[in-house]
Amino acid sequence: MDYSLIGKKIKELRKVAGLTQGDLAENICTQALISRIEKGDIYPSATALYQISIKLGVDINYFFEIGTTPRIDYIKEVERQLRFLRDSRDFDGMIDLVKTEEKNPLFYKDKEKLQLLYWHKGIYKYEVEKDAEASFLTLQKAYDLTAHDKKAMTEREMQILASTGTIHVALHNNQDALYYYKQVEVALRTTEHLQDKSIKTRLFYNIAKVLTRLGQYEKSIKYSKAAINWCFDEELLWGVGELHYQIGYNFELLAHTDKAFPYYQQALHMFEIREDSEYVDFLTSKIETISKGMYEIPHAKYV
Repeated sequence: MDYSLIGKKIKELRKVAGLTQGDLAENICTQALISRIEKGDIYPSATALYQISIKLGVDINYFFEIGTTPRIDYIKEVERQLRFLRDSRDFDGMIDLVKTEEKNPLFYKDKEKLQLLYWHKGIYKYEVEKDAEASFLTLQKAYDLTAHDKKAMTEREMQILASTGTIHVALHNNQDALYYYKQVEVALRTTEHLQDKSIKTRLFYNIAKVLTRLGQYEKSIKYSKAAINWCFDEELLWGVGELHYQIGYNFELLAHTDKAFPYYQQALHMFEIREDSEYVDFLTSKIETISKGMYEIPHAKYV
């Protein structure tokens, strides 16, 4: 393990956070020890490194990755690009990047890095090639690269299972979808710190949508409210609009239009902030119709 790289990253993150060596050392160790760590002269104990990671706002695994991976910044950038392309639904751009990195030894020689590529390849096989069977096989292959019974589920393994569940939702296999979502939910209960906190938001939102489809409106509302509380606690923006809409939609299906109305208004406000014109137009029309007392419950529509 290259301790000097860890020391350099601690120094970099400390300066970004606006902390002095003394600030970082407070309640952890001496300022002189921080200085020696940053110079790469010594390696912090596991306890000290954990406390440093908390104060700097990063996961402790980030430092382990830096010490063992010579091109961690490059790998993180590939991961960031794949997430952007996935969220933007630019699946052609996504698969082009996957094919490029499959030739890169940084990826094909490391199971965890290769897993990232297989995960996105599995998504592509369903979204573009419309081959559900091949998609499921690829996602399972990605999951099996690192999963075993004697360790906690990693965040990426959670994401792979959630992606599998989402494809089942698209195929209207609602019970199968819940099976995969519930596995992730169980794993989250034993996870103290999430690096990607949106995993929980997206999971609860997806579970809420499936429960609505199954006519379990009260349960769907419960999951949606829990996810909103999580967003507020963790200062997350994504999902707040979608979750308010989902609650409103459940109340509407329960024939409680008066209760649905304020949730639709909150959802509209969040979509306006995000400048999402499609849902702003949709909700504006819905709210206007409800306010005139002429709204009739439509067939299911999901955000």
